[in-house]
Amino acid sequence: VQLQASGGGLVQAGGSLRLSCLTSGRTFSSYVVGWFRQAPGEEREFVTAISRSSSTNYEDSVKGRFTISRDNAKNTVYLQMNSLKPEDTALYYCAASRTIILSDISRVDRYDYWGQGTLVTVSS
Repeated sequence: VQLQASGGGLVQAGGSLRLSCLTSGRTFSSYVVGWFRQAPGEEREFVTAISRSSSTNYEDSVKGRFTISRDNAKNTVYLQMNSLKPEDTALYYCAASRTIILSDISRVDRYDYWGQGTLVTVSS
């Protein structure tokens, strides 16, 4: 499985961006897909994930501002980011797993496939 993240850019605080994660393969609907981010000098952290049945989980700081969704027909997961803050600045990665259990959905080490990052910069 290959993942390609896109949609990052420079935006002012309060603005919006939509990230996309395009995946290869014919069994996309069987994958859990997550978004993680990594700021300079920081560890990679969980942002949000969407299950096979489209249930979602969010890290507390993005609840109400970010929305994850999936389009299985297009093999794509989206991350709509609204009300962006400077502290959202990071390299954003999408990741996928067929075997992850929902209780592990926020764990970096439970995902098998990773895309390259897409940079999100929020200016104040």
